[in-house]
Amino acid sequence: MVTPCPTSPASPATRAGRRDNQNLRAPVKKSRRPRLRRKQPLQALNPCLLPGDSGVCDLFESPSSGSDAADSPAPSTAPRCNSLPGPAQQLVQLDLQTFRDYGQTCYAFLKARENHFHPRESLARQPQVTAESRCKLLSWLIPVHRQFGLSFESLCLTVNTLDRFLITTPVAADCFQLLGVTSLLIACKQVEVHPPRVKQLLALCCGAFSRQQLCNLECIVLHKLHFSLGAPTISFFLEHFTHARVEAGQAEASEALEAQALARGVAELSLADYSFTSYTPSLLAICCLALADRMLQLPHPLDLGLGGHPEAALQDCLDKLQLLVAINGTSLTHMLPRQICEKCRLALSLK
Repeated sequence: MVTPCPTSPASPATRAGRRDNQNLRAPVKKSRRPRLRRKQPLQALNPCLLPGDSGVCDLFESPSSGSDAADSPAPSTAPRCNSLPGPAQQLVQLDLQTFRDYGQTCYAFLKARENHFHPRESLARQPQVTAESRCKLLSWLIPVHRQFGLSFESLCLTVNTLDRFLITTPVAADCFQLLGVTSLLIACKQVEVHPPRVKQLLALCCGAFSRQQLCNLECIVLHKLHFSLGAPTISFFLEHFTHARVEAGQAEASEALEAQALARGVAELSLADYSFTSYTPSLLAICCLALADRMLQLPHPLDLGLGGHPEAALQDCLDKLQLLVAINGTSLTHMLPRQICEKCRLALSLK
């Protein structure tokens, strides 16, 4: 009788028994590491895009001068003028085919809803908020919105949300800044891909308000406005009139974009001035473009009848805008692209 060698391979029955014993092991739960999402921090704004404060903001001290430098807008030491986008970007900005398909429809729709969203005499029932404090707040929010790299549409929606809420509810003077950053947050949530975080907005206020206070005020603002937020803005009408004049052959694309950039700067100045709240966004937009054409001395000025406004209202708004630019001409040059700085001579064109 031959004894099997210990090193010989096991029989099929033996292998099956071993396999059964292995299956009887208790399962071992693998530790799962938490999945961390990569958070993209706010990228530093190009110094050329932050030339300085605008409008009348240089007349007042920033209410967040003691805030953290990492979260608050920092003063810029860059050159005063920006550069306009190149020809390739101009074609992207002036999408004439989309304008032909939807431009007039969108314009008619928003123009009909303009009066519904237009806040008139927003400070009439405010015992503690004055035109000067409103100017001071918006003069602070303008460089803040530029530091975060937000669009001009966000700034216009912020001002609209702020003024419409002031009509409905009296606001205490010590809560007015919180209302400003809350309106900015609501506006950015509508149009921005990456809106500012609540932590960043609170840091701009020097820690004077808590996160719960901002969230509560956001709910109050949305409730008072009945969640009606899609307001027509100056930014939309500026783009519409720019596309309309290029489509009609009244101006070249480069000239129209230069006028639009200059008109955006003039409109930015008017947002902080309470006297311009009586004008509708479409009226302000066409007057800003008309003043920009006059300052740039374009051969074919914009047709003022394009917006369908009375001639008296157009002339009154133009006179006030011209006075505003004459007073804040130095601040306006901080916002202008380099090409416009070279072409536009404020002192000569406003005489």
